[in-house]
Amino acid sequence: MNDRIVRLAILILAIGFAVSPIFSNGFGGFYRESFPVQVARWPAQPVGWAFSIWGLIYLALIATAAQAVLRPASTSGWSRAALPLGLSLFIGLFWIEAAMRAPVLATGMILPMAAGAVAAMWRVGPTWREHAAVGLYAGWLTAASGVAVSVVLTGYGLLAPRIAAIALIGVVLVVAVAVAARRPAIWSYRAGVIWALVGVIVANLSVGDWLMAGICALGVVMMSVAHRLAPASSMRG
Repeated sequence: MNDRIVRLAILILAIGFAVSPIFSNGFGGFYRESFPVQVARWPAQPVGWAFSIWGLIYLALIATAAQAVLRPASTSGWSRAALPLGLSLFIGLFWIEAAMRAPVLATGMILPMAAGAVAAMWRVGPTWREHAAVGLYAGWLTAASGVAVSVVLTGYGLLAPRIAAIALIGVVLVVAVAVAARRPAIWSYRAGVIWALVGVIVANLSVGDWLMAGICALGVVMMSVAHRLAPASSMRG
C-alpha cells in the first residue's frame, strides 16, 4: 500500500479515536453496577482526574500523525509502526462504549490495544517528535490493562479486591520495566505508567490504604530507573 495512504489512514484513525468519547459519556473508570459482585472500591483503579491524560494522548497522537503526513522525512519509522498502531487505534474507536456496557469485552479489547501500542512504540523512529505520543499512549495502556483485569477479577468474585490489585500491579510493573528497558530513550512510556501509578497512590491515600499506596510508590521508583536497566546497545532509542 502507498506510504502516504497509510499515513493518512493513521491520521484519520487518530482523529476518530479522539472524537469517540463525544459519542458516549466519557470514561473515568468502571462502575460497580456493571458487575455481579459489587465492592466498595477497586484498589488498583486510579483517581478520576488521572484519566484526564487522555486529552494529552489524543492531541499528541493527532499532532504526530499529522506531522507524519506533512513531513514524512521527519518520521522515518512511522510506516513500520503503522500496522500495530492502526489496529490499536481502530479497537480504541469502540473501547469507551464497550467499557460502559460490557466491561469484560472492554478488558478483552484493551489487551490487544496495549500490545499494538507497545509494538508500534518499538518500531517508531528515534526522535522524540515521533515516539513521544506513542510512548505515552503505550505507557498508559500498559497500566490500564492491569487495572481492567484486576477489576474484572474482583467484579466476578474470582479474587478479593486487594489481592487482585496487588497481583495485577505487580504484573504491570514487570511488563512495564521490560518494555521500557527495550526502548529506554522513550521517556514518555515511563511517564504514562508513572502517571497511572500516581493516580492509584492518590486514590488509596484518600482512604488510608497505605499498603497499596506504598506498592505503587515503589513502582514509581522502579519506572524512574527502568531505563538504566537497558543494555548499552539499546540506549540510542
